Amino acid sequence: MKNILFLISLFIYSFVYSQTKKINYEAEIQEANEEKYPGASILIGNVKMIHDGIILTSQQALFYKEKNFFKAIGKVIIKQGDTITQTSNYTDYDANSKQALSWGNVVLKDPTMTLTADTLHFDRLNQKLYYKSYATIKDSTNTLKSKNGNFYLETKKFTATTRVTVVNPEHHLASNHLDYYTNSGLTYLYGPSTITNTENDNKMYCERGFYNTKTDISYFVKKAKLYLKERTIEGDSLYYDKKKGFASATNNIQVIDTVKNFITKGNYAEIFELKDSLFMVKRAVAISIVEKDSMFIHGDTILITGKPKKRIVRTFNNVKIFKSDLQGKCDSIHTNQTNGLTRMFKNPVIWSEQNQITGDTIHLISNVETEKLDSLKVLNNSFIITKDTVSNKDFNQIRGRNMFGKFKNNKLQFLTVKGNAESVYFNRNEETQVLETITKEISSNIEFTLENGQIETIKYLKKSDGNTYPPSQLPDDVRQLKGFIWREDEQPKKREDIFIKNDKT
Repeated sequence: MKNILFLISLFIYSFVYSQTKKINYEAEIQEANEEKYPGASILIGNVKMIHDGIILTSQQALFYKEKNFFKAIGKVIIKQGDTITQTSNYTDYDANSKQALSWGNVVLKDPTMTLTADTLHFDRLNQKLYYKSYATIKDSTNTLKSKNGNFYLETKKFTATTRVTVVNPEHHLASNHLDYYTNSGLTYLYGPSTITNTENDNKMYCERGFYNTKTDISYFVKKAKLYLKERTIEGDSLYYDKKKGFASATNNIQVIDTVKNFITKGNYAEIFELKDSLFMVKRAVAISIVEKDSMFIHGDTILITGKPKKRIVRTFNNVKIFKSDLQGKCDSIHTNQTNGLTRMFKNPVIWSEQNQITGDTIHLISNVETEKLDSLKVLNNSFIITKDTVSNKDFNQIRGRNMFGKFKNNKLQFLTVKGNAESVYFNRNEETQVLETITKEISSNIEFTLENGQIETIKYLKKSDGNTYPPSQLPDDVRQLKGFIWREDEQPKKREDIFIKNDKT
């Protein structure tokens, strides 16, 4: 058995040895110095070494025949085929393993790039170059630098790690791990990476993604962020074409307007940078931040256009509004940030604390400087309803042609109804809260104030015509004014309710 194993081992050794090609060399002078260089042939002057498709030249060399090892010294040049040329001050070459180690002003060139380093390893078996102490790679488009890196000659791929930069006249990329292809300019990012536009300082960030350095097209899929001049865009995935000024994002998107306190969220967005426009769908919501009390506006589609401070925000279909002290619902909303005017269309309703306000069209006007709610307009068929403090079936009501209101500290405090004004008011004893009378009034104009969401005072500006009834004698047609609809079931009571669709529009 031992003899068989010995013969097998001898066969394997003989096979491997026969596959290892010996080094051929020549030089002007060949000598030996066993005391100083035991086992080495000392080669001097126009040294040339040939081994399995590689040609090495140098000023001097040491050749260790038994080890099949070559140590080149001074003006070392290595050529592999017609494509790769490397120069350095020193090179150690192991012919058995086909491994070369070069150091001292190393420069390697192939048709796609030039690599410079202080130390470079060349693995000829796997056609791989690698370094562990910084190198610079230049191709027709970019300059890449990193502390550690591998270059695969067949695929023209660099895998660079630790303090990586890829720079061209338009962009600066910084990363800790990427793959870069010198023949195509494609870059694949695997760690925290930032791409900065040197022209306008726009930035892109991701922790996994793809970037084409030739076309300026990128696609990020982990912690993706795009920092434009007036917007920051975040999402689970992000596509950006710099030359076209187009970006699209998918899932958990947040677009922050860095000029105004305004955020847009959703699950699909398109941004047209050159046209200053943003399109958002799939749980789209626009958020206006006012003194830590944000207003949330949701619709099936949100479209934002225009320059900063002059933006137009359009929200379409199934629109709902939520703020701690103001809610709303309508079919569509148009907001002009220049004048602070928000217009609600198609069966609009707002709830201000205990009050429900409806009309054909509702306008909310904000102070452009403070971004607080300033005033309210309800145009045509205006109606305000307040549920009675005790009874669920009784409602204080005022209706008329148009209604105008004023806010103080974002709370509705004053209202004027102009044109064909009518009111129904349930009067309760202040101490016992027992219902005493119900008053029905008709006047051309009515003014009233609110305190803590309740109607505090009513003033009839012109002569009124009305009646007061005891509860037992209240006619059925007086209890509710014409056009009365209580829409509490449509009211978003909490922020998440803005995504609930109601049957009514």
